[in-house]
Amino acid sequence: MSTYIIATIVPKPEHVADLENALLEMVQLTRKEPGNRRYDLFRETREGNAPILHLYEIYVDRAAFDAHIASAHFQAFKEKMTQWVAEPATIRVLDGVDVAA
Repeated sequence: MSTYIIATIVPKPEHVADLENALLEMVQLTRKEPGNRRYDLFRETREGNAPILHLYEIYVDRAAFDAHIASAHFQAFKEKMTQWVAEPATIRVLDGVDVAA
């Protein structure tokens, strides 16, 4: 059963570009992982505020997601990210119940 992830990241206004650029690199690396089916980055524009960044991820199973979290590129990103975010990232781990192909 596939595992779905929705991650929400709120950058500090002065680090929006840093975070977005690091996430664009993560997109390229994560899409190459054997258990990854989808890794998409979205920007939510908010009037008068820094944008919020969202990731939509699909993995073949929970083990593939766990491998992603353990990967060297994710761990390096996580370390850099801590200084760029206004609050801890929100990560929702979902199991598909009835998902269209």
